[in-house]
Amino acid sequence: MAKTKSKFICQSCGYESPKWMGKCPGCGAWNTMTEETMKSTASGRRTAFAHSAQTMQKPSPITSIETTQEARIYTNMGEFNRVLGNGIVKGSLVLIGGDPGIGKSTLLLQVSSQLADSGHDVLYISGEESVKQTKLRADRLGITSKQLYVLSETDMEFISKSIEETNPSFVVVDSIQTVYQSDISSAPGSVSQVRECTAELMRIAKTKGIPIFIVGHVTKEGSIAGPRLLEHMVDTVLYFEGERHHTYRILRAVKNRFGSTNEMGIFEMNEIGLEEVLNPSEIFLEERSIGAAGSTVVASMEGTRPVLVEIQALISPTSFGNPRRMATGIDHNRVPLLMAVLEKRVGLLLQNQDAYLKVAGGVKLDEPAIDLAVAVSIASSFKDVAPKPSDIIIGEVGLTGEVRRVSRIEQRVHEAEKLGFKRVIIPEANIGGWNIPSDIQIIGVKNVAEALQITLGG
Repeated sequence: MAKTKSKFICQSCGYESPKWMGKCPGCGAWNTMTEETMKSTASGRRTAFAHSAQTMQKPSPITSIETTQEARIYTNMGEFNRVLGNGIVKGSLVLIGGDPGIGKSTLLLQVSSQLADSGHDVLYISGEESVKQTKLRADRLGITSKQLYVLSETDMEFISKSIEETNPSFVVVDSIQTVYQSDISSAPGSVSQVRECTAELMRIAKTKGIPIFIVGHVTKEGSIAGPRLLEHMVDTVLYFEGERHHTYRILRAVKNRFGSTNEMGIFEMNEIGLEEVLNPSEIFLEERSIGAAGSTVVASMEGTRPVLVEIQALISPTSFGNPRRMATGIDHNRVPLLMAVLEKRVGLLLQNQDAYLKVAGGVKLDEPAIDLAVAVSIASSFKDVAPKPSDIIIGEVGLTGEVRRVSRIEQRVHEAEKLGFKRVIIPEANIGGWNIPSDIQIIGVKNVAEALQITLGG
């Protein structure tokens, strides 16, 4: 006979406790412990991978294991393929998160249609919309694929049976927070339900070799709702970012077992759905103010692709005891560090100035190659002198004021040349060893003072 017991589980991190606590010892969050009834049966706990004695494998030396490069499956969206690591891997479990209304369902419905048009059977499972509502969305997007099957279901047992009967090549579950296991008493979206349903989907993906995409809701802090374990279980975690009132969306990989986590894809939302942006540098620079003080352009690497973005700085006298340092799109700890270098090594009096920095276009940059462009932007706004609009500034800045070498300089320079820039300021250590384009001027600098002399005239 099944025994029933209850325990308290944190809805943020999944910490379990036999009694209620106001503050979770695992993550420190307040009032997140909720009571859930657990049933234990004689058969024991369910596991993600159940192996019988006949199928148990023995440990093997790693040198004796033979591997083959599996062919990846491609969609018609090059940006989507890029973020996944050059295509979809068979048997992978991909989690896509994003704000409500950002376009997650639209993206996956378009990808499902493209895969169905390529001859693959695709099962699209919606737990938030009926099949008629999904059909209305498909009509708006112009989707008429006969190999795209739609199911409105939230019971994990029925979902597993449908996958078994349909035997599709791809599965989409929208969303994981609406799916539930009937033998677990907690509500859909709870830690227990999300963990067990994801484990069941992972078992299906690995045993049958079916790529499964699941949609995850996000919290008000921007992280995917549910236990942190959810992101550890899946193979790939993608975030769909952007403002609902703007047309451009950014698909970014934060975890990828089959590719780089630095890749990002740019999409534009219009009346017929999402369209990929093939040249994001033009998008980020199209509204740039020419000849404005505090504005510089840097060539940043996003995965394997160079992207030109604008860095804006506003320096103004402070009216507070402690000057404000605010940054959007870059690490806020980098701003006071670079301002200290400018004050100590160049002689700019910035200790009584407020500093506001922003990366235009909503891009987040975290590589050190943007240091020199940030420093020039700060100095440009402080002196109220605009750098030349045809300049690109690249380089890492050390605490002694030196400009250090950066990686993939040739790709960055070629991207600048392609968009019509005439001069690139780079670290002197990066000059030599690669083919310099003939239509662009390359200037090497040793320190920040030399870079400011060239870009701002002292």
